[in-house]
Amino acid sequence: MYTPAHFAEERPEALHQLICDHPLGLLCRQGPQGLDADHLPFLLDAERGPHGTLVAHVARANALWREVPAGGAVDALVVFRGQHGYISPNWYPSKHETHRAVPTWNYEAVHVHGRLTVHDDERHVRGVVARLTRRHEATEPRPWKMGDAPADYLNEMLRAIVGIELAITRIEGKRKLSQNRTAPDRDGAVAALRERGHSALAQAMHDAGQEQPR
Repeated sequence: MYTPAHFAEERPEALHQLICDHPLGLLCRQGPQGLDADHLPFLLDAERGPHGTLVAHVARANALWREVPAGGAVDALVVFRGQHGYISPNWYPSKHETHRAVPTWNYEAVHVHGRLTVHDDERHVRGVVARLTRRHEATEPRPWKMGDAPADYLNEMLRAIVGIELAITRIEGKRKLSQNRTAPDRDGAVAALRERGHSALAQAMHDAGQEQPR
């Protein structure tokens, strides 16, 4: 990933937080027919391995898990994207003075490189589903539990999926949030985004701006 120094995010805690906040990752790999990709919700186990481990599951009908050698691993990349959006040069005060500004797109992204393995056993898959459920049901007033489903139905659903893990070997992050603009230009873009209802991107840009010289 092309990452100018002023957009680089190297803090592990910030990278991990972005993954946790935006868990739908794009798993990319080299398959028999060429490059392939799958959109999957991941859990990050930051304590497993030197750089952490990503955990997920795929449908048994998905050829992905069959492309990993039994007991082996293949190289893969998972891309996570955070806040993003269009930035108009009209939002910069400097544009109205010098007209030296162009449109851009701001975004947050994390690229996770690692070794992909398969876990085709019921106990592992049940654990993955339980952890995913606890994570994403946590904010519900009455969280759904695996025990809410009839046992025979749940067993049937579990047989239809296969567990996967990515042992992370390298992780890189990018936060392109107008850090290369002056403070007035950043503030102008943040204000314009908030006026248009893009509060999450505006907040991310505001937070990034606090780390820059004013």
